[in-house]
Amino acid sequence: MYQTMNDNRSALPDPITQAAFYEGVAIKRFMAWVVDTVLIFIASALAATLPLFIGWFFFPLIFLAISLLYRIGTIANGSATPGMRLFNIELRNNDGMPLDGTEAALHTIGFMIASAFFLPQLASAIMMLVGARGQGLHDLVTGVVAINRPSRF
Repeated sequence: MYQTMNDNRSALPDPITQAAFYEGVAIKRFMAWVVDTVLIFIASALAATLPLFIGWFFFPLIFLAISLLYRIGTIANGSATPGMRLFNIELRNNDGMPLDGTEAALHTIGFMIASAFFLPQLASAIMMLVGARGQGLHDLVTGVVAINRPSRF
């Protein structure tokens, strides 16, 4: 599949010798985020409308809850959200393995916290664009990397 160990003592693909795993991942992550946000918005709108439209008064909370469930559930069951799957990327932990439920939850919570504040969000975007592995702030903290799906090679 890919090299098991590199100079960083990580089982992740090496960004220099196996650059294909990281090609275009930053833009694919953005496009996947757009797709996932639209799907979450649709699900949230349906959930807010079902109880006689009363849910619209609590829409931000409904959106947050559905977003957490959606992201944790889909990442824990396949290491990618539907948007990520659409663009052939997936998340891997520092051992090069797909994320389990706990790792998916920690990564999602880190993503939500980083997204809630402007500076961490800006730092993450810049880090994804310039870093060798394209990791954002929450990725580095949780030891997660997004790669092109290995079956693509």
